Amino acid sequence: MRYTSDFAPYIIGLMEEKRSLGYKYSSQPEILRRFDRFCCEYYPNESVLSREIMLAWAAKRPGEHPGTLQGRITPVKELAKYMVRLGHEAFILPKGMMPRIPRYMPHIYSNDELKRIFAQTDQCKFCSEVPCRHYVMPVFFRLLYCCGLRLTEARLLKVKDVDLQEGVITVTNGKLGKHRQLPVSTELLERLKNYHQNVHIFSDPEDWFFPGYKGKPMTMGNVEKNLRKFLWKAGISHGGRGKGPRVHDFRHTMAVHCLRRWVMEGKNLQSYLPVLQAYLGHVSLSDTAYYLHLTADLFPNITEQVENVLGDIIPKVGGYDENH
Repeated sequence: MRYTSDFAPYIIGLMEEKRSLGYKYSSQPEILRRFDRFCCEYYPNESVLSREIMLAWAAKRPGEHPGTLQGRITPVKELAKYMVRLGHEAFILPKGMMPRIPRYMPHIYSNDELKRIFAQTDQCKFCSEVPCRHYVMPVFFRLLYCCGLRLTEARLLKVKDVDLQEGVITVTNGKLGKHRQLPVSTELLERLKNYHQNVHIFSDPEDWFFPGYKGKPMTMGNVEKNLRKFLWKAGISHGGRGKGPRVHDFRHTMAVHCLRRWVMEGKNLQSYLPVLQAYLGHVSLSDTAYYLHLTADLFPNITEQVENVLGDIIPKVGGYDENH
């Protein structure tokens, strides 16, 4: 990807820095390329990332969603910070000037809702364009819930990542490039073995475990589209674009259900919370502790037990970052 403005060396340097720190930084280069072209067209002789340039780039376009605007601004704001760290002059957009986005409150599926959704995935029929779809869907959505995987982690699993002998899944596409290993339940392992027998008996270890169109990984849009269908058939309403339930809510639900069960079983949450942290692949314990507050809010009968154990460690609930 070519960059031709006077900011090109800094853009390349920023990307190298981010990737060296473990960030995938996959979508940002395209945004920075658009910013590079923007500068070439409107500010061809500027070598300083000025206030004028930043405000022009940060101007909301007709019909642009606040989330899209924020996604367009953030990489360029990071570029300004990078330039300042190198000792160059650059205008860093103040936090108050960033678009405000209503934070999403996770939908925690009830046991009955999960049962109805999984029943619908089991009704998938053979599709000639995606021959394995009727095998993939029942296992894929159960895996999202049972293992609390992020969507991309599940989509990009390879055959070699699923150890059917040991009953362990190795996640190699985790956040910040981190790897982790997840033991699976006996019931899920049995499903994985049956699935492997139906789909991967002649597969290569490098093949995608959940093949989509032409054997490629399912796209995020395709998974969301299928979930909408399953929700509709299961009689579960959807709030529309930007609202839930979402695919990522299976991960939220797994964490909340797990914590609720531990509380009801009288487990020591101070000892068990780091276990959930490792399983979910959270960098910070506070990310995992978020679910404690959410669990207490959803199940008032256990609020006192939760707060007595962890007190002030529980952060306030105000929605959740979907990257967690």
